[in-house]
Parts: sequence; C-alpha cells; structure tokens
Amino acid sequence: MRARPRRFVAVLTALALALVPVAPPPLVGGAAAQALPDLGDVSQVNFSPAQERRLGEAIMRQARASGGVLNDPEVNDYLNELGNRLVAVSPDARQDFEFFAVPDSGINAFALPGGFVGVNTGLILLAQSESELASVLAHEITHVTQRHIARLLQNQQNSMLMSLAALAVALLAARAGGASSGDAAQAAVATSQALALQSQLNFTREFEYEADRIGFQRLSAAGFDVRGAATFMERLQRSSRFLESNAPSYLRTHPVTYERIAEAASRADGVPYRQIPDSLDFHLVRALLRSYEGEAGEAVRFFQTALAERKFNDEIAARYGLVAAYLRARDYPKAKAALAQLERKAPAHPMIEAIAGHVLVEGGELDAGLSRLEGALQRYPNKMQLVYDYPEALIKRKRFADAAKFCEDQLQRFPGNGTLHRLAARAYAGLDRKLKQHYHQGEYYAWVGNLRLAVDQLQLASRAGDANFYESSVVETRLRALRREIAEQQKEGFGRQG
Repeated sequence: MRARPRRFVAVLTALALALVPVAPPPLVGGAAAQALPDLGDVSQVNFSPAQERRLGEAIMRQARASGGVLNDPEVNDYLNELGNRLVAVSPDARQDFEFFAVPDSGINAFALPGGFVGVNTGLILLAQSESELASVLAHEITHVTQRHIARLLQNQQNSMLMSLAALAVALLAARAGGASSGDAAQAAVATSQALALQSQLNFTREFEYEADRIGFQRLSAAGFDVRGAATFMERLQRSSRFLESNAPSYLRTHPVTYERIAEAASRADGVPYRQIPDSLDFHLVRALLRSYEGEAGEAVRFFQTALAERKFNDEIAARYGLVAAYLRARDYPKAKAALAQLERKAPAHPMIEAIAGHVLVEGGELDAGLSRLEGALQRYPNKMQLVYDYPEALIKRKRFADAAKFCEDQLQRFPGNGTLHRLAARAYAGLDRKLKQHYHQGEYYAWVGNLRLAVDQLQLASRAGDANFYESSVVETRLRALRREIAEQQKEGFGRQG
C-alpha cells in the first residue's frame, strides 16, 4: 500500500554541499550549445565510474534504511520518467540514473555518486511548472555526467572522506531516535558542511557554472521551457528573502544571485518563446504530495476549499488530491464518492486506476479492487504502484499462492526490487513456505543495506525443512556472497550495519 511520508532530516545533502560555489561565475552571452568539456577524464584515473556507482549504492541502502527515500512509487516513477527524459537527449550520459524523492518539506535537490539524484518533496511542491522542476533535475544530472563528485573525491580525498564519515554519523543519529537525535544529526551535517566548504570552494565554482550551462542545453533539447530555470531561481529568491539564516538548503548548496538569474534569463532570451504545457502527471504528483501535508483533516479541507473556490492549477489533480486526502483520513465512503466525480472528468490514467484500486481495497471491496487492479495492470504493466498494489490485495484476500507467483514473475522483470521481495516474503509466510519466506525477507534486508539481518534470514532459510536441492543451493550461494560483501565493507571502512 502507499506508504505515508515520515519526517526526516535531509542528511544526504552533505554530499551535495561539496558542490557549493562561493561566487557567481562570470556572465557569458548567448544560448548556443557548446561542446562538452573533458572535465571527467582525469577523474577516472583513481576513481572509476564503477567505484562511483558502488559508493552511491551503499549510500542509497543507508538512505532507504533510515527513511531518507520516500516510499511512494507514484512520485518516484514520475521523477524517473522526467529525469530519464532529460538524460536521453544527450550522449554524455553513459550510465544508469535513479531519481528518488526525499520525504522532507525543505527545499533541496542533490546528486550522489553513481547517478543517484534526490529531490525533496518540498521542492516539488514549490515548483509551479514542470519546466521549473525539470531545470533542477537537468542541473543535478549534469553534476553526474560531468563527474563532478568523482573529481571532488579525487582532488580533495581526505576532506571528502571526512564529509562521508559525517554523513554516516548523521544517518545513524537520525535512525537512533530519541530527543537528541535531531540535534546530533544536524550537528553532523553542519560539520560536513564546514569541511566541504573549507576545502573545496575554489574547485567547485567551475562545476556549478558548468551544471548551469549544460543543464540549460539539456532542458532545451528535452523540449521544456528554458525560462524555467530563471523563473525557479526568482521564486527561490523571493521565498527566502525574509528567512535570513534559515534559508532553504537548495540556496545554501546552489546560491541564487542576481547575476545567476540574469545569466539564466540571458540564455533563455536567445530561444524563441513557445508555450510548453505541463503534463497531467506533474499536477497529479503535486496533488498527491499535498495530500500528505499536515493532518488528514487539514488535507481534506484544503482540497475541498480549492474545489469550492476554484483555486487550482488543474481541476483533475485537485479532485485526485481530495480522493487521496479522504483515503488518508480513512473516510472510504467519501473517497468513493469523490472518485466517481473524478472519473467523470478525468482521462484514462494509471495513477487514477491505482487510487481507484486503493479506494475499493481499503474500503473492504476486495474482489472489486482486485478486478480493477488486474485490468489496470494489463494496460499499464510497468507502473510500479500497480505492481505493488496487486499482490498486496491478493495477500489481503488470502490468495497467497497467487501473490507469491505474481511476485516471482515480477522479480524476473525487476530483479533486486526490495519491495517485491518483502511482498513475496509475506505471501510465502501465508503458505508456511519457510525457506522462501526467509530468503525473500533476507533479500529485502540486503536491499535496505542491513546485511547482517540479511545473513540472519538466509541462515534461517538454509535450516528450513521444506527446501529442495535447487532452492538450498540458491540460498547457500547467496549467503556466501553476502558474507563476502560484509567482509569487503569492513575492510573498506563501511562495516557498520543495522
């Protein structure tokens, strides 16, 4: 089911803070595309793309375990569709990208090593057009394609490793809970900020300028409104005018100045104006995120007022948000009535199909919900919200064998997907298939970065009495691989688990 966002200190910004410029780059005129510079070549001498990816994956496992990734397939699917549209237009992207939302109302976005790009939910809500949001992603993508983080690691290895250590401390403090955990996490982040700032200011001016320039080219090539960058910077500047020291994180990592806004506007002036409509997906995702804000009753009243006073950017999205808010409030009769009104106006869309399934399943109409989800999956087989919701509904219906088979089939399409492994573990638990239950639970723990718990689960699987030779061999092979990975992490200084 759709997970509710949790408050989270955005400790992952420690890495992004290594890209802070201290002064705006010099203005350059014109918007003509220029050849990409070879900034990435020397960085490959001691820090390869494969090593970058491995570091990024390690950070992502910790982020998932600590709640730093929003567990909402609708939002993450949208960010990946939008981000990969920007990636696809340029030949400089020689790696896979993964875009994810951070459940934090602060305004920030950042790039991690290896092609992982995070966007705070607060930034998505601040953006008033899809082109504005795309301009932020284009900027962060360029930090990755130009291998800026690799060059920082190569040129300032010691101080960057200290920043990474502070990042790990912040993650662990945020996960530990308790009254002082927030202060500890903030202190660790502040420490990493100071270290990054002190040692790398001069080195990153060129990076920030390059991310602006090439990001603009990427935005234009993907068919977005190139004025989005300047417009978003202006909105950030207006929103932070009275915040003083509490400026959004994005302004601290990407300082907005009049010169930088003028440069973005100057580039856009050289491009003929054409109106670029926002996608329905953009409006629906923003409405979904808005339904998570405040108390459930407040969210319901927000959309009720918006519809009554016709104060919305998109009516379909406002009606969708009202359904989502009613679901959050567990008012299923009103959710069903609001859904009927939504479907009278809305075109066919996978997000609407998914929320309709939620209304039916959570409202107790399991068979009708399963039928709705089955039909939606036939039309939208790659929408992860539907892929997750269907076996969840099967498990509620106690159709454990069907749920297990569906998860196994989907894992062939999406190997390593932690959510599918978790659902499979629940399905096999319903069937009392101990080996399969513990195997899939172990793979889920490995996905979130807790390798020791993963080993514990696989050991339970290896001792289960319901295994055949092939299944036992798979478990033993995976167990050896996890133990090797733990040993390698301990050797490299990443041995803290749990």
